Amino acid sequence: MQEDLFKNIIAHAKEYGFIFQSSEVYDGLSAVYDYGQNGVELKNNIKNYWWDAMVRMHDNIVGLDSAIFMHPRIWEASGHVSAFNDPLIDNKDSKKRYRADVLLEEYIAKLEDRIEKEVNKGKKRFGDSFDQDQFRATNPNVLREQAKIDQVKGRMVKALNEDNLEELRQLILDCEIACPVSGTRNWTEVRQFNLMFSTQMGSTHEGASQIYLRPETAQGIFVNYLNVQKSGRMKVPFGIAQIGKAFRNEIVARQFIFRMREFEQMEMQYFVKPGEEMTWYAYWKDLRMRWHHSLGLGDENFRFKDHEKLAHYANAACDIEFLFPFGFKELEGIHSRTNYDLTRHETYSGRKLRYFDPETNESYVPYVVETSIGLDRMFLAVLSASYKEEKLEDGEERVVMKFPPFIAPVKLAVFPLVKKDGLPEIAQEILGKLRLDYYCLYDEKDSIGKRYRRMDAIGTPFCITVDHQTKEDNTITLRDRDTMLQERVLVEKLPQLLDEKLNSKYWLQKYL
Repeated sequence: MQEDLFKNIIAHAKEYGFIFQSSEVYDGLSAVYDYGQNGVELKNNIKNYWWDAMVRMHDNIVGLDSAIFMHPRIWEASGHVSAFNDPLIDNKDSKKRYRADVLLEEYIAKLEDRIEKEVNKGKKRFGDSFDQDQFRATNPNVLREQAKIDQVKGRMVKALNEDNLEELRQLILDCEIACPVSGTRNWTEVRQFNLMFSTQMGSTHEGASQIYLRPETAQGIFVNYLNVQKSGRMKVPFGIAQIGKAFRNEIVARQFIFRMREFEQMEMQYFVKPGEEMTWYAYWKDLRMRWHHSLGLGDENFRFKDHEKLAHYANAACDIEFLFPFGFKELEGIHSRTNYDLTRHETYSGRKLRYFDPETNESYVPYVVETSIGLDRMFLAVLSASYKEEKLEDGEERVVMKFPPFIAPVKLAVFPLVKKDGLPEIAQEILGKLRLDYYCLYDEKDSIGKRYRRMDAIGTPFCITVDHQTKEDNTITLRDRDTMLQERVLVEKLPQLLDEKLNSKYWLQKYL
């Protein structure tokens, strides 16, 4: 059922101008996508909501837009040249390639699903007297599955930390994991594959030097940290935020726009005094989850998951996961990166990247707390949570995108009831006043019912209909997307009414 739902979401995204396969007229380019006319509006609105919450709501966080091309030594210092790898394994029969750790994580997820089914059975059996904690601690089926999970996780984390590729393969064999395509367990050895795209920079081929498309946006912030600090007279703690493209040569790219080769990140690096990083790590965990909840996508669809294997630069890390149609998956990472990055860039560049604190008269390399969210994944989360297939009281069905109103791609649609009697002229006059504040559409084709359905399909929160009564009392019909209720509203009261419903500042003030 969830698989069918995901297919419907993907089909809807194409049909209504949200997302297209890149280079589709040439049969497409794998794991690369284009955002259509409605998709680009939704994407920009998500960006703006993040930027407002991160930069405009904080006195000590500023923005940056660093270049995609950077000096290749940056990627040596960051560890990407030597260590930015995925453990890959091939099935000899299907010729398909998989990430070894993902195969194991999916196996663990199946075991966790079995536990949840047992728990749900217990709820139905015992009703109001059901004690979930006691059930999980005593039920033999739950304990058996949990023991398997603990064993597999333990071996996997140990193998990943030690780069023990043979153990990863053996674990896949021991778990009897089969290829989803061929159904066989005829696996190759596990190999490491570097994910960075490389290219040449120079006027001649012979004199060109190898550079990389950045695999993350964070390093552009780190190498500019001192420039921003000095030019902005920033005091620790302070943050630098950035939205930008990143590129990874994902071999196992799937699940629509969840994992792509060209994607966009929204990151903020928060520079703090050494020893205070865990306080700020907890602060940003709380604030970022509140931002996600502010969107109204369902608090139950978000959860924290601590990293079992820490990256080489981190002393604490967790993900905010979202319940996509294909299960809970990473949406945003929050990491305490220590002073690893700045220290490495000091070593490789030979430049001092220290902060001088005039109050304590000390100089130090700041520690960093990072929040990093994939914009495309956030787009998919919004798309998935907003897609609804509804059966109406009259037996009709509708597909409606129930986007949070303040990030909907089209905020308003203005219709004349009929294409005569001066109604189009009045509608155009109203449209002219409102489009300065909101992205609006005008439509006079087909019946009013069909026009409403078209707006439902792209998630327009409100439709304004100009009819003959408008000429008499200067009122219009305002239709609500979610309830489909209609009310008469004076034209002069529209700006204030719509501001309260469509301006993101009210959500930002409420939740942040």
